[in-house]
Amino acid sequence: MRKVRFGVIGLGRFGEVHCDALSQLPQAELHAVCTRTEPRLEEVSRRFNVPHAYTSYREMLKNPEIDAICVVTMWDQHAGPAINSFKAGKHVFIEKPMASTITDCEAIVRASQTAARFCMVGHICRFNPRYAAAKQEIDSGAIGNIVSMYARRNIPASVSETVLTKIGPITGDGVHDTDLMLWFTRAKVETAYAETLSVRGLRYPDIGWTMYRFETGAIGVCENVWFLPEKTPYRIDERMEIIGTEGAIYIQESPASLSVCDKDGWRSPDSTYWPTLHGMRSGALREELQYFANCILEEKEPTIITPREALEAVRACLAAEESAALGSPVAVG
Repeated sequence: MRKVRFGVIGLGRFGEVHCDALSQLPQAELHAVCTRTEPRLEEVSRRFNVPHAYTSYREMLKNPEIDAICVVTMWDQHAGPAINSFKAGKHVFIEKPMASTITDCEAIVRASQTAARFCMVGHICRFNPRYAAAKQEIDSGAIGNIVSMYARRNIPASVSETVLTKIGPITGDGVHDTDLMLWFTRAKVETAYAETLSVRGLRYPDIGWTMYRFETGAIGVCENVWFLPEKTPYRIDERMEIIGTEGAIYIQESPASLSVCDKDGWRSPDSTYWPTLHGMRSGALREELQYFANCILEEKEPTIITPREALEAVRACLAAEESAALGSPVAVG
């Protein structure tokens, strides 16, 4: 069986999770890894028995055996590796958000088109079976025309403290639900209004609330509180409601379907996105990477999430962040 040979750029916590998932996919081979930190490079390459390890992604891209690249660096470092990967003739999977500016997003899209290689952004929620089922119901007309959406995606303060030096909650997590709202409505965002609150005085605020007005007239609200208390049972407090003219859909990722009470209190391990099942990395991450690998093998362009759709989610979130800074609504696009 032919396998897609992947290289992974960026070996932080989530880069390692990518390596774990890819190393177990029957359609994939983890062929190379890259990070500038040599001890980390040695640790990860040894753990997954990776044949090629690099401290320079440009050197990695010279390897003709690599078919596809996963860019799992911080969002403001996506453009260079992605664009150069396309120039090297590789297919590219980019973790969300696509990039930190619209200019970079547009450049990534152009590079993909010029190289005639597949580009897919990791909007993992589209591979969550509950959101995918909601999309099927919406497209079937079950709830009529969408008029209101509310999404909640909150995480503990202890988890967000180091992340808030790199990205804020509106784009860091709000981009998930912004993308879902765009997917469900198939409509553009016309205006964004947001408010933020900085509790700890970090680089980015701890809390962000966003209200979107869509071209259809629908209203969408995203709640992103990166300040849940220390002993909260939630790893992610995640919920969504979609109200239509003829019905409604309610998605309850929280309370979690799996809860554990131990000597330290309650906790809810992930059972949806990248859990370990019988020693194998499972969940929505595995599904989306498997889908991307299959698209490459079958030479079919990915359609569950397109580069342009990923760009529009970033556009809306950046408009929301601009609105929070200005204290007034911002036109999107």
